Amino acid sequence: MRCAWADSSKEMQVYHDSEWGKIDKDERYLFEMLSLELSQAGLSWSTILKRRAGYKEVFDDFDINKVADYSDEKVAQLLTDKKIIRNKLKVNAIVNNARQIRKMHDDGRTFSEYIWNFVDNKQIIHHIKTMDEVPAQDELSQKISKDLKKRGFKFIGPTIVYSFLQAIGVINDHLDSCDFK
Repeated sequence: MRCAWADSSKEMQVYHDSEWGKIDKDERYLFEMLSLELSQAGLSWSTILKRRAGYKEVFDDFDINKVADYSDEKVAQLLTDKKIIRNKLKVNAIVNNARQIRKMHDDGRTFSEYIWNFVDNKQIIHHIKTMDEVPAQDELSQKISKDLKKRGFKFIGPTIVYSFLQAIGVINDHLDSCDFK
């Protein structure tokens, strides 16, 4: 038994069963998920999952320092690559956000520490009966979104942040009936 949204494709099942809602504090993974979540805005998650390998390839496996060093020419090249969603605002946001994460690193703090500090390093587990109970955003995602924007992050509204928090396991929104929570 799994959350119903995961039954739409094999990719969705694998993602649901092995990643979604599972705690992960790896910097590269967090940057990857932040980038994929902002890329998903206005699209379906399955669209992004189908392009995930392409994103990993063109964004140097989400190596934060490499992406932070991308030149304007590299960004222009990315905008012609059919392996990703070629949205200028989204691609620029990914590069910008890598730069903001690197600033945190330069200040001696990880992005993971920053995010998990909002919840005192404790996963939030919602006890959900139906997917209709899952909000698009909440007070936490609004607070983090506001703070990220203040720090210079882009394309990081509260709905994107909520999905990001679900993806990395800060929030576990698996249904109570799901075997993969």
